Amino acid sequence: MNKKYLLGIDGGTEGLRAGLFDTSGSPLAYASTTYPTQFPAPSWAEQDPRDWWDALGKSVRKVIQDSGIGTEQIAAMAVDTTCCSVVALDKNGNPIRPALIWMDVRSAEQAEQMVETGDDALRINSNGNGPVSAEWMIPKALWIKQNEPEIFERAVTICEYQDYINLHLTGRLISSINNVSTRWHCDYSRDGIPETLLEKLELEELSKKWPQKVLKLGEIVGGLTQVAAEHLGLTPDLPVVQGGADAQIGMIGLGVVKPGNLALITGSSHLHLGLSEKPFHGTGIWGTYADALLPGLHTLEGGQTSTGSVINWLKNLFGEPDYKALNRDASKLLPGSENLIVQEHFQGNRTPHTDPKSRGAFHGLTLKHGREHLFRAAIEGVAFGSELILESMRSNGFFPESIVVSGGATRSELWLQIHSDVSNLPLTLTKNPDAPLLGCAILAAVGAGIYEDIPTAVEQMVQIDRVIEPDKKIHAEYQPFYESYKASYEELRKIRRQLKE
Repeated sequence: MNKKYLLGIDGGTEGLRAGLFDTSGSPLAYASTTYPTQFPAPSWAEQDPRDWWDALGKSVRKVIQDSGIGTEQIAAMAVDTTCCSVVALDKNGNPIRPALIWMDVRSAEQAEQMVETGDDALRINSNGNGPVSAEWMIPKALWIKQNEPEIFERAVTICEYQDYINLHLTGRLISSINNVSTRWHCDYSRDGIPETLLEKLELEELSKKWPQKVLKLGEIVGGLTQVAAEHLGLTPDLPVVQGGADAQIGMIGLGVVKPGNLALITGSSHLHLGLSEKPFHGTGIWGTYADALLPGLHTLEGGQTSTGSVINWLKNLFGEPDYKALNRDASKLLPGSENLIVQEHFQGNRTPHTDPKSRGAFHGLTLKHGREHLFRAAIEGVAFGSELILESMRSNGFFPESIVVSGGATRSELWLQIHSDVSNLPLTLTKNPDAPLLGCAILAAVGAGIYEDIPTAVEQMVQIDRVIEPDKKIHAEYQPFYESYKASYEELRKIRRQLKE
């Protein structure tokens, strides 16, 4: 009965998941509860924060029930959530309008207003070249002020999904260094809150509406209140430990806590997250974000908008129920798919071009090409896009030494090998694919004092499954196709501009 367990919470786009882990990182049980998203207008996406709280109670109670352990055996809990899911709260911490979740981009005009300020805080946005994402905190808050001034005036607090959950768990209004560094344009290694940026936007009041205290990852927010404990079926005063944005907490769950490491989180889109010992800001990358993950380290970010979504689109187009046949047939082809090149920008490009109007393309098509060629070429196009991001990182002084990969793409041996060959880097896979939940468990273990710090906890709780090694010969064979991929963007952009004339 003395054995201790850690509770991780992952508040995602479609629902909230809970996971219980032992101190070695092995899972005992998982539970999930869905909640709805409303789309009241084009580019809008809203959720009711009360649905988050309800889902939290259901998922935690279910995971405890399924695990069979006593609640007194849980040492601590930590929460990660979607980032940039902005909530406006009254004095009692209750929402006064639906949350503008991360995918809500109604504030595109406000994001442009930010770029026009030319403020130094924008250095994290491709070294000030922008654009600023409409997903982020400040443009969303500015939209509320400009379009719903009565809501902005009534709001005592404007914060994020995670802050809302931790507030209702502990009664304490506290933000995470992870969120404010990466998405609020705060830099606590320099000036902290971007006051000059807010002044230029006539948004000075926002800094007073933000939580006034910021904690590092792994620090204790507070203990569960009696009300929260009853809602979750847990013991009062259980330590709640500070988490952060889901993808970045996933870095911890993947063991990416040292400079030179890179996390590749795959899904409908791809995120490339690395750590550097020194700060830098360069064209084609996002960041660096000071202290966002670990004190003294700087996080940098790249991303592809359309990756798994392109592969899934092809699968559906071909009428296949799964990827088995497509992977089998595509694996028989040589690198380059018989001179077929795919630009994967079906929904624009995030980095390094930051061109939301770029679009996908297949070029080099002949009557010989079949669906296996299109499928393999699409995977290769995604891998080329990732390599271009790595090339942009290298050109700015960051040289990835290893890639730890998670997400849906790991289920395809073909995808893994192609990506490793294109990048000429080994791909490491961990045993536990639930990186954000495990990352929360690691933070909980640190907050509970089970481990001294995050790197120590990672050593004990993240287990390596296997490593995919690149084939240097095939890497060389891919180079002319990669160069063709790079050249295609500029040429297609010229065509796009001509069509507008």
